Amino acid sequence: MYKAILFDLDGTLTDSGEGITKSVQYALEKVGKPEPDLQKLRIFVGPPLLEQFQEYAGIDEETARKAVEIYRERYAPVGIYENELYPGIPEMLSGLKQRGYKLAIASSKPENFVKIVAEYFHIDSYFDEMVGSEPEGRRTNKTEVIEETLKRLGLSEHRDQVIMVGDKEHDVFGARRAGLECIAVSYGYGTEEELKNAYPFKIVNSAEEILDFFA
Repeated sequence: MYKAILFDLDGTLTDSGEGITKSVQYALEKVGKPEPDLQKLRIFVGPPLLEQFQEYAGIDEETARKAVEIYRERYAPVGIYENELYPGIPEMLSGLKQRGYKLAIASSKPENFVKIVAEYFHIDSYFDEMVGSEPEGRRTNKTEVIEETLKRLGLSEHRDQVIMVGDKEHDVFGARRAGLECIAVSYGYGTEEELKNAYPFKIVNSAEEILDFFA
């Protein structure tokens, strides 16, 4: 029986695509790799930025680190607020808390941004822990974030009682490497093919379906 649920943030709780893609576009322009089509930059929503910049733009790690810094120049004051909750998220979180579940955010986004977003949308009070990556480059991949979340919840030795909820294959794979099952949401930024090929525990289509699963 599950006692704790870990949630990804971008693409799972909030639709953060506008702020992320516009900030990525800003950074790519500055490092000489302009991309006019924001739709192509949707792949940046969710995964660690450093790796994504290297892979997408074909740049070395040093240039990618510069791109991440430039990205945050726009994202921190502007992009972080070009964001909205998906329908039914507060009601779903409230329902899960009422049923006694421990809830946490486990995101590849820097932890200070995770907390700012949760507080901005007034959902921070639902979470026992809010965990993200660290700016120095430590704890950047999903598995490391999940491991830290389990540690803070005191559930590292009780992984069978914990499940992840995310929208991309890296959420599913990261959870699997940490010994957790993962529910995938279809309304985020992962494609249908991507999610099916990742073999999550279950695919759900709405916040309401998440709540129903834990009834």
